[in-house]
Formats: sequence, structure tokens, C-alpha cells
Amino acid sequence: MIAWLHQHRDAFLLALRRLTATPLNTLLSLLAIGIALALPAGGQMLLANVLHLASDTAPSPQISLFMSLDAPRAASEDIGARLQKHPGIRAVRFVPREDTLARMRTSEGLGDVIDILTKNPFPDAFVIDPSDDSPAAMEALAKDLKRLPRVEHVQLDSAWVRRLDALLKLGRTGVALLAVLLGVGLVAITFNTIRLQVLTQRQEIEVSRLLGATDAYIRRPFYYFGLLQGLLGGFVAWAIVRLATLWLAGPVGELAQLYSVDFALAPLSRGDSLLLVALAAVLGGLGAMLSLRQHLGD
Repeated sequence: MIAWLHQHRDAFLLALRRLTATPLNTLLSLLAIGIALALPAGGQMLLANVLHLASDTAPSPQISLFMSLDAPRAASEDIGARLQKHPGIRAVRFVPREDTLARMRTSEGLGDVIDILTKNPFPDAFVIDPSDDSPAAMEALAKDLKRLPRVEHVQLDSAWVRRLDALLKLGRTGVALLAVLLGVGLVAITFNTIRLQVLTQRQEIEVSRLLGATDAYIRRPFYYFGLLQGLLGGFVAWAIVRLATLWLAGPVGELAQLYSVDFALAPLSRGDSLLLVALAAVLGGLGAMLSLRQHLGD
């Protein structure tokens, strides 16, 4: 076990020496990887900020439930008790028909019209805050509420939620597509780098085989090289996104103040940052593996 650990340590140190042996080439490769990964990572950061801004500034979607005009108050009270116990409802507010009539009577231009009516034309109503404000959940809740007795109409306030959800889905799809394409680019960079190293050290590899070195022993430094290159490229990408966030924080803050919005541009979350660096390392290792299969055989 100790010998196995020593072999991995030696392979890691050898890969590190190879990285530092050509500092300019290594720097250019890391910059290429970092810029490629910074684009989808920056897109994810912007999407997260847009979602946070929308949740803070947009009104909470609600459902309005209207009783039939001939429904007695007892029926409305029964429906109110059911709504209070419904698992999909976070809060409910009862709006009596008398309050609606009084509010309409004070509206400009409607007072005279209301006064000539012989009876109250407005129904009892409920304003409902759903527990889950996603479009699908709200539509399912609205269908459930329509089946309640003496309910005349259910109005769903989720049009803007569906539009926002569609825009966010489009943004996530675009970021995912960009991440896949640039991830393939990272694999290609590592593939080519390992290929050049294998070609350069072909004689050294053949001598090692003649001396009895196993394929695992020969491949191990190249694997570590790919992982290290990807890992360092991931850190470069994180640094680029972080610097871009700091650079944009001032202008975004000024724009938010002009619109009287309390908003500050947030950097990549800890989870997204760790995912970025981990994926970069994995893609670097994948590029090394593919290159070694191609140039050192199976």
C-alpha cells in the first residue's frame, strides 16, 4: 500500500514538473481553458442573479376564487375552512361581497352606477397564495379549486410566471449547450497537449517498457497532468468570473439605484464554484485518457 502511494506521489510530482517546465505554454493553455469555461460559468452566474432579482421584485403569483352570486355566506365560510386546510395553499384571504361593493362605490365614476343597483352584483371572493408558485403547480391547484361546490370562477395569476419560466429555461438551455461545446474544447486542448508529450517522450516510454515498467506506471503521470491542467484551468475560469463580477458590481448597483431596486450582483455560489473546478478536472482527465488510448494503445 505504501509503495502504491509512493508511485502516485512520484507520478503527481512528475506531472507537476512537466507543467512548470514550459511555463509559457502552460500559461497559454490555462488561459484558453479558463476563458472557455468562464463563458458558461458567467452565464450561470447571470442566470442566478436574474432569478434572484425576479423573485425579489416581481409580485407573488396569486389565485382568485369567486363564489357564485347566489351562494350564501355559510357556503363561503365552508369553502374558506376547506381552503385553510388545503396542503397546496400557504395563505388565504377572504374578501366579502360587501367590502367589494364599498370599494367600488368609492371609485371615481362608479359611485352613481353602484347607487342605482337594487342588489349587490359582486360575489364573495378569496385571494389565495399557493405553497408552490410554479406554473404547473398553480394550474393543478386551480383545477382542483374549480371542483369545489358553489365556486363560479377561478382566476389564475400566472401568465408572467410562465413567461419568466420560459425565459429561464431558454437561458439554462443556452448555458448548457455552451458548456457542452466548450467542455469538448477543453477535452480537445488536453488531448492535444498529452499527444505532444507522448510524441516527445516516445523514446523514454519505450525504454521504460523494456525495463519492465507497466502501462499503468507509464500512463499515471499523463493522467495527473491532464487532471492538474483541468483543475488549474477551472481555478482560472473561477477567477475570471469573480473579477468580472467585481467589475460589473458598480455599474449594476448604480442601475439598480436608478430604478429604486435593492439589488447587488452576487458572485458564483460555493456549490457552483466547486462544480466548475471539479468538472474542469474531470474533463482534463477525460482528455488525457482519450489521448493515451489513441497514442499508447489500449
